Formats: sequence, structure tokens, C-alpha cells
Amino acid sequence: MVFAVVGQIRALGLAWPEFIVSCGTAKPEIIVPETIVIVAGAFVRGSDRAEREAADHLDEVAYGHSMPRKTYESEVARRRVEPPAFEITRTLITNAHYAAFIQATGHRSLNVDRQTWQGYGLVHRYNRTRCNAWRAKTPPLWREFHPVVLVYHADARTYVSRKTGRRRRIFSEIGYEKAARCNAGGRFPRGHMLDPKKLNSAHNGSFDAVPAELYPAGASPFGLLDLAGQVFEWTSATSDKGRFIVKGGSWDGKGCGICPPAARHSRPETIKHILIGFGSVQEANQNFVRSR
Repeated sequence: MVFAVVGQIRALGLAWPEFIVSCGTAKPEIIVPETIVIVAGAFVRGSDRAEREAADHLDEVAYGHSMPRKTYESEVARRRVEPPAFEITRTLITNAHYAAFIQATGHRSLNVDRQTWQGYGLVHRYNRTRCNAWRAKTPPLWREFHPVVLVYHADARTYVSRKTGRRRRIFSEIGYEKAARCNAGGRFPRGHMLDPKKLNSAHNGSFDAVPAELYPAGASPFGLLDLAGQVFEWTSATSDKGRFIVKGGSWDGKGCGICPPAARHSRPETIKHILIGFGSVQEANQNFVRSR
């Protein structure tokens, strides 16, 4: 399969994605998406009372009411932790990355039927899912570089379990927080203040997902993109039975009280949501120096 997206790439000024899909009958080859090294060392994770109240205030201003208090009360208390070095994907996994995976493995493609979607009881109507639905093994037209969505938690785990020479997994909560906050423990990926112009949210976006490279000014101090806004990310952290924590924000979000890296809420592992994607981490070369 070869995607006819050269014009789209040039128009957006994007680099070629880190994947290869072979033509003809040859076995497809998959390249691990571009990663960034997060060096070992301590950082500040979690939140304190003032930060949780500030998040609640952002929601009150945006929506005219606060989010359920438990949304922020479940956050880990602010403290220093010291994870080992790891590598993390610079962007979320895109439809192009996932298409290469499907072609190489025969894994199921991504869609959701009307009855299932309506059974979730979500605010977005079923028609909203159609621009994200795959046609057999083909990703949605003109969305090759958008974050892949409509993925079960199990789909994400299967994608990252491919043999690449090093153990890979979906984001852990601690790994996500360090990659987003760097060492100082800022409230948001760019420090203690949030600039709506630097993320894809309801404040400044198109009310839809966009290509993964479109908000470079919103990168975290380590250089990761879309850690606030765009779509939420599955993590490996469990909540109640059958539910996993998601992190980040979404293109339909206002206020962004849920955007701080410390924020956490859960979704059922079997939901196929247009607002949830994923990234991956892998073991780093342990010769990397520690952060200071």
C-alpha cells in the first residue's frame, strides 16, 4: 500500500513519518516511530491542593460549572520520584504508523458501528466517528498523519508489543508525567501557564483532530508534541476493574483543567473513542547520563 499524500506533506511542511510500507508482494517492513530520550533522574510529579483548585477554576470559567471533584482529587500527591531512562515517541501513533502495522500483521482495522457507539452514551453523535473510520485496511482519507483513534486498549498493547529489539509498552503514568513536565514539575507541558494558541483544543482549534506536527510551539521541554489537547492517550495504569487511566486533553476540551500532566481519569478498556489515541515508550540505553 502506498499513500498518495506527498502533496499533503509538502503543503503542511511536515517531515516524512518514521515508517516504511513496502510495495508489491514483499513482506512489509515497519520502522519504530521517532523517539526522544528521557534521561534518568528525579522530577516532581503529582499535584497539590492549590493546583487542583486551579484546575477546577479553569473548568468553572470555561463551562460555567466545575468538573466532578473526584476528577482532580484522584491525582497523586506532589512529590519527587526518580524513574530510569527511557525513550518515548515524539508524537502519538498516527494512522500511517498503524496502517503499516496492520499490513504487516493482519491486525483488525478500526471502526465502530452505530449501536455500539450509541451504547457508550457519549456526547458526540455517531456521524462524528465516520471521518475516523477505516475502510477495510485503509486509513481515513486525508488523515494519515492524524493520531490514530477508535483503538481498544488491547489494540494499543498489541501495536507496542511488536518485536523491535527492545521492550516497548504504552505510556505509564510516571513516564508520561516526566516526559510532559521535565524535571521542575510544571503544571502544564510548557511550564505553569497554558497558552491556548499552542495546542489543539476548543479554544483555538478546528474542533477536530489535526496532523501530529501542527503545533510545534506546544512541545514539552523534552520536545514531545500534543501532550495537551488533540486526543487523550491510553496509559498502562488501571483504575476500577476493566478501566485504564487516560492522560492529556482533547480537541473538544475547554478550560483545560484536565490537561495538566498530573490530571487523570479513566475509560473502559473496550471503548473505541474518537478522543483517545496512544503513544509508546521503550527501554533506553542505560549509558545515557542522568538528568541534573
